[in-house]
Amino acid sequence: MAFKIACYGVHDYEVPFFKKLNKYDYDLKLITAFLTHDNVEEIKGCDAVLLRGNCIADAQNLAKMNDYGIKYVFTRTIGYDHIDLQAAAGYGMKVARVPGYSAYSVAELALTLGMMLFRHTAYATSRTAQGNYQVTPTYFSKEAHSSTIGIIGTGHIGVTEAELWKGMGATVLGYDVFQSDAAKQVVDFVSLEELVEKSDIISLHVPYFPGQNDKMINADLIAKMQPHTILVNTARGELVDYDAVLAALKENRLDGFASDVLLEEGQVFGKDLGSNDQLPLPVLRDLAKLYPKVLFTPHMGSLTEPALEGMISVSYDNFHTALTTGKVPNEVTAK
Repeated sequence: MAFKIACYGVHDYEVPFFKKLNKYDYDLKLITAFLTHDNVEEIKGCDAVLLRGNCIADAQNLAKMNDYGIKYVFTRTIGYDHIDLQAAAGYGMKVARVPGYSAYSVAELALTLGMMLFRHTAYATSRTAQGNYQVTPTYFSKEAHSSTIGIIGTGHIGVTEAELWKGMGATVLGYDVFQSDAAKQVVDFVSLEELVEKSDIISLHVPYFPGQNDKMINADLIAKMQPHTILVNTARGELVDYDAVLAALKENRLDGFASDVLLEEGQVFGKDLGSNDQLPLPVLRDLAKLYPKVLFTPHMGSLTEPALEGMISVSYDNFHTALTTGKVPNEVTAK
């Protein structure tokens, strides 16, 4: 009998890729919805689970999975903070992730969002969509080639974005607790304080570790930024103090903010809220009202064909190696 995997969060356009890349002939149960407390029973009869971000693999759902005999709880994402590693370890479950796919997918989006705010194209198109073609002082800007870009988190994605900016002629500063040789070829490493003080655009690419780096971009750091600075977050919502960002924007101490990730995003992404008045937190509702100085996108950074192929293929390989050798590649464990 074929190994059966329940795959959550599979969009219609992704189905052909799941099937085309299935070289190990897994029995796939493709589920459109993200994993929640209400649909965990879909796992019954399966041997393993493949998740994506915004799936809820907390202690409650993992207990259910244990009842169903699930021993492999894998995610097709780089991040794995949606999985309770302590609970999984308690049940003897193996957890694995995809440590890298097309870095260009997120890097290109981060650069695009930064440039939209930097060159005020969101502001311009919001006006021309209403038939207003008057030029205002807001359109005036610097140029990227003579500006300074700050990359916080210089892993694969951060370095890729840095290379894109370097290709445009920009000066690129970097901050990371681990300064790789690859990153040293692209960025000039400085302290976090120096980076935020000197950068025209700041892009965040740091993994989120609950309880360790929550709100690392806080009011104190934002106060060190220049009033024309653009802040872009394509990492995790929990890394940024959104209240501090809101205050800085209202007081003209920050020029723009773009975020592909949000707080409480499990209540938001993948849903048609009808209105931003339905966002789950007051700070998100207030930020959304500042459009086009604030840009929200629906966690779409990895939604490219190369990225999708990478995350599916590596996930399939993770399962295959685990089943044939007993060793789990790309395993993540509780610390």
